[in-house]
Amino acid sequence: MKRVLAVGFIVVYIGILTYGNLCHVLRHGTGVHPLMYMIVWDMFCGWSAFDSRVHIVAEGESGKYYDLTHPPWGELHPYGYIGRENYDQFQAHTGGIGMNVLKHTRHEPIGRLFVIEECWQKKYNLPDAVWNRRYDDPKDPKKYYRRRVILLPDGTMTHIYNSWVLFQAGLMTMDNPRLVQDSKKSQSLFVFDKNIQPGREVMVNGSPAARAAPPSGN
Repeated sequence: MKRVLAVGFIVVYIGILTYGNLCHVLRHGTGVHPLMYMIVWDMFCGWSAFDSRVHIVAEGESGKYYDLTHPPWGELHPYGYIGRENYDQFQAHTGGIGMNVLKHTRHEPIGRLFVIEECWQKKYNLPDAVWNRRYDDPKDPKKYYRRRVILLPDGTMTHIYNSWVLFQAGLMTMDNPRLVQDSKKSQSLFVFDKNIQPGREVMVNGSPAARAAPPSGN
């Protein structure tokens, strides 16, 4: 009896996984039920070799910059040690977090609000001991910075940019002569975010921005 149950379990288990793989290959019914996530072969969905953090910075009328990522009352970490602003992949609400900090702090008049992405390769997250055993070269992380959102003091978004990884993917795509030629022939290439605005790239690697002071009075 135990053998029959074991064989039955193996058959059912392999059958379910086979069904999930077929759904994934044929792109049929992969999202009909939440349990499909458990059987569809999508182990590395959305994985990237780069890690990133988000910085919210306000520019005062005097040219002074304020760090809004770490408000005076502390930063909210909903999961682990990473701040909540890093979970907004498309930066749809990150500017609102900065506006809320400005609303409850004392500062000079603000001209613009920036959401900046800091990006680096995930391999540099390895502890030094593990790095030294794995690599012969010293750990020298290269970090890249890209503007994601620019807002006015009233919260109006003036510019929205895609992530650094997507931007690099676009550059590599257009570096392919065949794809460039196809695009000139008016053939469909890829669909890019229509909200992306042209702009000048900037590097944010100066001194730390000043923090907004707690509000005075009651």
